[in-house]
Amino acid sequence: MPDTADAEPGQPSPTVRASLFDPIRFGPYQLPNRVVMSPMTRNRATHETPDALTALYYGQRASAGLVITESTAISPRGLGWPEAPGIYEARQEQGWRLVTDAVHGAGGRIYLQLWHCGRSSHPLTQPGGAAPVGPSALAPAGSVRTRDGRLPLVVPREASAHDIRAILDEYRMAARRAIDAGFDGVEVHAGNGFLLDQFMKDSSNVRTDAYGGSPQNRCRLLCEVIEAVAEVWGVARMGVRLSPNSPSNFALTDSDPTGLFDTALDGLERIGVCFVDVVEGSSNAMPPTAELDFARHRARFSGVYIGNNGYTLERAQQALQAGHVDMVAFGRPYIANPDLVRRFRKGAPLNAVIQDSVYAKGALGYTDYPCLTGPE
Repeated sequence: MPDTADAEPGQPSPTVRASLFDPIRFGPYQLPNRVVMSPMTRNRATHETPDALTALYYGQRASAGLVITESTAISPRGLGWPEAPGIYEARQEQGWRLVTDAVHGAGGRIYLQLWHCGRSSHPLTQPGGAAPVGPSALAPAGSVRTRDGRLPLVVPREASAHDIRAILDEYRMAARRAIDAGFDGVEVHAGNGFLLDQFMKDSSNVRTDAYGGSPQNRCRLLCEVIEAVAEVWGVARMGVRLSPNSPSNFALTDSDPTGLFDTALDGLERIGVCFVDVVEGSSNAMPPTAELDFARHRARFSGVYIGNNGYTLERAQQALQAGHVDMVAFGRPYIANPDLVRRFRKGAPLNAVIQDSVYAKGALGYTDYPCLTGPE
């Protein structure tokens, strides 16, 4: 297991009038601030493998209290598109070791986001040109990037009992590789229209077995994945991303989003994971799929609650002081501002994102954004 000599395991108590710059107990770690670098796909993993440029990118942003990596495929079948990173081969593990060494060398903490894309992939990306797997053989909305350009999604193959057992094994193996790559913990991606979200939402899951029907059944795979990963990491070093009312890019909806979100949180509370990372609302131009009272839902979970999606410094401080969140994740501001914590502390202006380079190749718009100069 990762070194834990700096702190004893434990969960934080609910935040009362905290500041973004206050330290926080986070599982076995004491983090220096409550700023989280949100997971963000950047499509720069050549042959699905991180490299020295990736290490530089994450190392530049290590002043965040917590860095969470971009979505990282647990297996070739979990990969969503080319040049997204994986953690299923030795070369990928070695590439990620460059990243964790860079972040730790800069004094930071970094968690790996474990990802299975499910039906939000394409045969051109899947091993042997097979159809991607999903909870049900329903035609999904949207398109996905492939080596031949962006193409419409295809009807997935419904996951069999054998497939589900294999997926659980893939999560375990990826979790073990994450330890060997030097990560401090992991986040299981269960949102944004990917596999676990697909199982949870009734617009994509019409199964009649133990993984379909009631909200409890549709959350079953999520809980089994969490328990499988916890066999490797323990619950104190892991958390989950949820996006209960985000349309994502794949238009997933649920007939009872409030009840489903409560069911998912109750399952995570029962298992005892350290944190939830919640995408609150829509992260694209589409409206949220439902209006949710996130403060009410947050009260169901006793671990660390990370609020995510569109937060400004002012809004983050207000949410922390109200006790609605314990930490706040920032996405796009971290693309253009590797020194985001320092800029927030000094009230300095933020660099603007170079839109054309968000998913481009190379250092341009990736590792060349300027940092503040002068005394701290």
